[in-house]
Amino acid sequence: MKTTIGKLLLAAGVCAFGAPSFAAEIVVIVSPKNPATRMFSEQAGQFFLGKSTLFTPIEHTDGALRNEFYKKVLDKDATQVKAIWSKLVFTGKASAPKEYASSAEVKKAVAADPTAIGYIEKSQVDDTIKVILNVQ
Repeated sequence: MKTTIGKLLLAAGVCAFGAPSFAAEIVVIVSPKNPATRMFSEQAGQFFLGKSTLFTPIEHTDGALRNEFYKKVLDKDATQVKAIWSKLVFTGKASAPKEYASSAEVKKAVAADPTAIGYIEKSQVDDTIKVILNVQ
């Protein structure tokens, strides 16, 4: 009996608090060679949803950082974004963004391409890239 009550209380606690959210600050970055200096979230979101081709989006593989970025900037979850890109690729309107496993790899790819745009943890910022948006 005590075990069953304990399990129920534990399950209720997990449901009440849900999964932990991503704690690090996120920034949107471009190459220092890119002329952009600032950007609004709505503008950045256009590139990561395939609505604008002015910049080439560089993505993270699935994870907490990606999900937090999608939630805060795109107001979507990973499934919704994947569906949008699947439709764009299927209709031939766009190619899916390149994906990298870490912020260091995203930063390196963005630094090497003046048309690229990506997002990383603020703690990873250095002089190889330029921050154009602090994600709120």
